[in-house]
Amino acid sequence: MSADKPHASGVAGRYATALFELAEQAGALDTVAADLTGLNDLINTSEDLKRLVRSPVFSTDDQSKAMTALLAKAGVQTLTQNFIGVVISNRRIFALQDMIRAYGQILAQSRGEISADVTSAHPLADPQVAALKAALNAAMGRDVQIETRVDKELLGGLIVKVGSRMIDSSLRTKLNNLKFAMKEAG
Repeated sequence: MSADKPHASGVAGRYATALFELAEQAGALDTVAADLTGLNDLINTSEDLKRLVRSPVFSTDDQSKAMTALLAKAGVQTLTQNFIGVVISNRRIFALQDMIRAYGQILAQSRGEISADVTSAHPLADPQVAALKAALNAAMGRDVQIETRVDKELLGGLIVKVGSRMIDSSLRTKLNNLKFAMKEAG
């Protein structure tokens, strides 16, 4: 791997980097990304699939049969199917969602995009995400891809992480700061 190629570390990063390089050679970066995004969505919406991926109780044969059937039904391309097969045979399927996330980061990095993690107390509507994306694009001077999460403990507001920068405007943090200020005054 050359120095100018994006890469990630750890088990998930190594697998994601290998998949990125194979997809790049095959000219299928976006297709693989779409396959992985769809698979990640399936895992997040199905408790049975989540258990199949995360539980060490299932044999590689059971995991392989189930994933092969699922991927074929979903219309996933051969490169992605083969990758998932290798992940299963190497007993690394527990890290599949981390691999998917790392692939997305490597792909974004190769395109010169920046990713932002946005945590909110409630799901953001599409116009809110679009406005936030436009504001972040203007502030960063580059295209920013947004990944949203919901954390009900925030009570309100947002936490935005872009690279090493973090902007915390959550109600939880503001209340904690007020609590500490009151303790110091009293």
